[in-house]
Amino acid sequence: MSERSVRARPLALIQDDLVDYEQAMDRMNEMVAARQRDESPDTLWLLSHPQVYTATKRTAAEHLPDPSYGIPVVLTGRGGQLTYHGPGQLVGYLVVRLRPDEGVVDYVREVELRMVEALEKLGLAAERRETPPGSELLTGVWTRETGRKIVSIGMRAGRGVTSHGFALNVDGDLDPWHHAIPCGMPDVDMTSLARELPERPSAEHVRRVVAEAYEASAS
Repeated sequence: MSERSVRARPLALIQDDLVDYEQAMDRMNEMVAARQRDESPDTLWLLSHPQVYTATKRTAAEHLPDPSYGIPVVLTGRGGQLTYHGPGQLVGYLVVRLRPDEGVVDYVREVELRMVEALEKLGLAAERRETPPGSELLTGVWTRETGRKIVSIGMRAGRGVTSHGFALNVDGDLDPWHHAIPCGMPDVDMTSLARELPERPSAEHVRRVVAEAYEASAS
């Protein structure tokens, strides 16, 4: 898939504000099951979470935050490693039936490209990165000028349907990222739109631009 060859894939759009992470997982799993039964359309669910770290089976114990910081850690079933969610971050869960000629890695590439497109429309030059052999996966989106990571992506697929998705740092507190090792990369510098842009866009504008990048609209 080239940088500009993302195929059309219109999605239904659901929007919420702050949703508890584990409650969101229950609802997302229900959405996945409905999509697997072809009872619902491909869907983008935009929302945010209260403060929480999510870890996977691949997350090393030394990458976890000190419990004294008071932010809970939840084991999750997506791909990738540890990440942080909190207010001021836009999370997008993607419940999408994969095409016969694609796997979840192909779709993750599409997600990266669509987020690059959204960020460029918001005024921030961004890029996806290829992972060098033997390195930790560089899944996600990075700023071109400063080389910081602004979008985290972790997904999985079951019975041909994707789950989980992306997290875009808009204007939330970046300090919790410093209390753990995100993405399995000790040297990663996590950033946000508020940090990178001279004038931060409104949360409503960010949601609208991201939804447009996914061809998503309310049903």
